Amino acid sequence: MSASINPEQLQRAKSNKGFIAALDQSGGSTPKALKLYGVEETEYSGDAQMFDLIHAMRSRIIQSPVFTSERILGAILFEMTMNRKIDGKGTAEFLWQNKQILPFLKVDNGLADETNGAQIMKPIPELGTRLESAKSHGVFGTKMRSVIKFANQTGVADVVRQQFEIGKQIISAGLVPIIEPEVDINSPDKNAAEVLLKAEIISQLNALNNDQNVMLKLTLPNETGFYAELVQHPRVVRVVALSGGYSREEANKKLAQNQGVIASFSRALTEGLSAKQSETQFNGTLDTTIQAIYEASNT
Repeated sequence: MSASINPEQLQRAKSNKGFIAALDQSGGSTPKALKLYGVEETEYSGDAQMFDLIHAMRSRIIQSPVFTSERILGAILFEMTMNRKIDGKGTAEFLWQNKQILPFLKVDNGLADETNGAQIMKPIPELGTRLESAKSHGVFGTKMRSVIKFANQTGVADVVRQQFEIGKQIISAGLVPIIEPEVDINSPDKNAAEVLLKAEIISQLNALNNDQNVMLKLTLPNETGFYAELVQHPRVVRVVALSGGYSREEANKKLAQNQGVIASFSRALTEGLSAKQSETQFNGTLDTTIQAIYEASNT
């Protein structure tokens, strides 16, 4: 397997304007995503139909004339989406070849049970195969998520350590990992958790060598500009923010206050889109959403 990163893609990831569209809802969150898209559970039966419908939704977004590299830097895909086609072409290939949008693959298997106020990732025994498959589809990077609920030093350290350990395996496979240690926006000690998190991340970043680069996906911080050191760190390709349950308006407002941080929104991106909309309505709604997120990212 080639372990080199496409230099054109890396340059784009570092310097192009735009944000990352998170289109990676997995099995557990799919019914909810479809319901928000105006497709009720009574309209399909079984997983096969459900996944066909979610793929149709994602394809509609990706193929939309307003979904372009002028404002969209990358898109995160679920494995099943990567393995499916858009217009006769693999989804990741379509994104890069037709739209010049960087494809990312979600590689985790979900969260383990909470320990020490945090949820690390479940084991990923199929990681090697998944990375090889991603590489064969021309994927640029990966994404994996952990969650921090409380400001517990052990829990935070466990999350960050695991993210970077797996991140190094991803780097050696020739991909750029998006490291996502999400801090729950409802955490009673979110501020303190963010202080611990930043310290752990900096310590791990400082231990990387010059060929090891990562992206970071973080919850919008309570303190404006709190992650500025991470944005400037030589080992960080880009810092992106998750909407984390904030409304799109609130998320955009917070994002605009954090210079150098761009969005990687999922629910906030698809808010207001419906399967029942005409193409004109759908593209109009998506265009307005993309523009608002783009402007908030471009600060």
